[in-house]
Amino acid sequence: MRMIVANIVANGAQVATQTGVGLGSIIAVVCSWERNRSIFWAIIAGILSWLYVIYFFCTRRREESPKDWYRD
Repeated sequence: MRMIVANIVANGAQVATQTGVGLGSIIAVVCSWERNRSIFWAIIAGILSWLYVIYFFCTRRREESPKDWYRD
């Protein structure tokens, strides 16, 4: 019985990590949603993952940046 449970746990963890959503995709979706408020563009950003995160970082507007970065 222990072997069966251990096998299920090991295989379940492996499948979850293989099919899980990556950190880059999550960050990209959140950034896209904050900027565009569009499900379509959020899905596209999620597919592009880290490429969109880099694009967002390079093109962000002043109001999208932390307040401490720009002193008035």
